[in-house]
Amino acid sequence: MSTSQLVVQHLPYLRRYARALTGSQVAGDAYVAATLETLVNEPETLGRSANVKADLFRVFTRIWNSLSVNGQSEQVQHDLPAEVRLGQITPLPRQAFLLSCLEGFSEEDAAIILDVDVSEVRDLVDEAGRELAADMATEILIIEDEPLIAMDLEALVEGLGHNVIGVARTRTEAIKLAGDKRPGLILADIQLADGSSGLDAVNDLLKTFEVPVIFITAYPERFLTGERPEPAFLIAKPFQPANVSAVISQALFFQQSARRREARTA
Repeated sequence: MSTSQLVVQHLPYLRRYARALTGSQVAGDAYVAATLETLVNEPETLGRSANVKADLFRVFTRIWNSLSVNGQSEQVQHDLPAEVRLGQITPLPRQAFLLSCLEGFSEEDAAIILDVDVSEVRDLVDEAGRELAADMATEILIIEDEPLIAMDLEALVEGLGHNVIGVARTRTEAIKLAGDKRPGLILADIQLADGSSGLDAVNDLLKTFEVPVIFITAYPERFLTGERPEPAFLIAKPFQPANVSAVISQALFFQQSARRREARTA
């Protein structure tokens, strides 16, 4: 397989990482586009290691952390969309956390991507875990038609300190549960038991109130093309507990950051 084919193969996962890092499909995909432009102009940036995926993420990280992207004046930053400005101040620990816990990179590969040593990666991941876990407990609605998966998710999020208000198997059940008690976060499967869609259920709920949503799917590549409006937060089935923890932390981080900004400007 050629290098360009390998890059294409890994693009969905770079989009997933970029969206989790920025909290937005638009902002995340913009950084991915900038990465691809760099690869066109500097093809030698790939192939520096035996791992093309790590090289791809390393180029992205160089752009993400570069002064040319993140060093604008206050006036320029003020004119940027909120999710981009927030993404620009994302600390290194969160990058290490997502690379390890969401994307599954080894400590060695994460160190190459971030241009630090392995011991620093460990310290960064530990630091991020402590920061992201602080003061983020919330009420969670699970929309999932597979009983065993729903039980696993419920046990996992409760182990993280959250409270599950209910498990919905269909679009109708989800709307009723959310109407009885509004959740602070939603975990939603995309294909539900009665043939309805978790996407449709969430869209119905978002008409009445704002809430961060994480979608769960066995086919994440279908929702990471960058060709249409797509979820910002995705978990692939079968999922690992660390993946769920990482994405929940990211979603709640952006929600709380937005609320703090609103409180400061109120």
